[in-house]
Amino acid sequence: MPSPAGLAAIIRVFKHRNYALYMGGMSPNLITVWMQRLAVGWLAWELTNSTTWLGVIAAADLLPMLFLAPIAGAITDRGVPLTLQKICQMMAVLHSLALAIFTLGGWIDIWILLFLTIAHGLAHTLHSTSRHAIIPATVPREDMSTAIGVDSSLFNASRFIGPALAGLVIPFAGVGGTFVANVVGSTLFLGTMYFMDMAPPNRESRGRRGILFDVGESLLYVRGHVGICPLLLIMTAVSILFRPLQDMLPGFAGDVFMSDAVGLAWLTSAMGLGAMGSAVWIALRGRVSGLTSAVVYSFVGLIVGTLGLVSTSALWIGVIFSVLVGFALNTMSTGTQALVQSAVVDSFRGRVMGVYTLIYRGTPAIGALALGGVAEVAGLQWTFAVAAAVGTLIWVVMQARRRSMRGALEHENL
Repeated sequence: MPSPAGLAAIIRVFKHRNYALYMGGMSPNLITVWMQRLAVGWLAWELTNSTTWLGVIAAADLLPMLFLAPIAGAITDRGVPLTLQKICQMMAVLHSLALAIFTLGGWIDIWILLFLTIAHGLAHTLHSTSRHAIIPATVPREDMSTAIGVDSSLFNASRFIGPALAGLVIPFAGVGGTFVANVVGSTLFLGTMYFMDMAPPNRESRGRRGILFDVGESLLYVRGHVGICPLLLIMTAVSILFRPLQDMLPGFAGDVFMSDAVGLAWLTSAMGLGAMGSAVWIALRGRVSGLTSAVVYSFVGLIVGTLGLVSTSALWIGVIFSVLVGFALNTMSTGTQALVQSAVVDSFRGRVMGVYTLIYRGTPAIGALALGGVAEVAGLQWTFAVAAAVGTLIWVVMQARRRSMRGALEHENL
């Protein structure tokens, strides 16, 4: 059956019970997660007033992905993704509870925040890879692009709503109030998973093959794929050069725009609004065909948006360019995920999405550490202006591979 487009495609994916339950539980939790994420960044800035520490805290959350995501992908391919997701969600509840207790009790300092952030990063690695394996299993293959687009839409709607709510909560209840909110949201999401009814996936016998063999096999698969390999290389460059911009927004709000947590909420919400618009557009398309070009040309929008953001000290102008950055960055990340999910064979799905998770959630740790340290000396604006210049060179080089990528990634949809 051909996949419908527009609103009909979105309505259709929600007719699948497991998908509706999963999205229904995850959506409010994503809002509280983004409330907490903004609060953690602002707390780190309040405790240290240092872009280096902003980079360290961001890296602490992301760095475990760099080392563990391929292994987590192999574990996902061997295990039951929904069971793994429940375990990780229990850990997320405990993490938010610890943040709330230490902050409201007045015991929090940058080192405790660092320790708790590392713990979250370790658990979130398996959480992300198992989540990528659950969503395709809740819908038929022909609905996969729409399902991923809706998932991204809800994720990015939370990026808009969550920081906006955090901007209201923090002045009255402090950052601790956002941590309490996430305890509630995470617990509700955990509860909805117990109403899902998913058959355990069929797993081929792996004999005595170890986890590391599976990881190596997945890397060889990615390297040999004409479409997936260059696409993930592009995302690696974007993740190192541009993704850390989100983690440096507390520094932009405080040092560049001379604002406070409310200004940070405006910048973060604007980026989330742009990302949400991108995700809705991808979901309404209802197809993978044409996404390769969308990813390639969104790189240009990301470069322009970054240059606009770093060229001004006016908050309202920064908010406008944050919308463009959010739209372009999400088109690249969601488009890449949809293309990879459509092109990969099922037996490699968890492991290949583990590589995607490593790149999108792990490599920004390298950028956050490097760019945060450079910004301590050169300033945030000059640092990201140079990153945009490097990105321009990469975009020019990658143009030569666009047609071959499209043929390998969209061949089933042309």
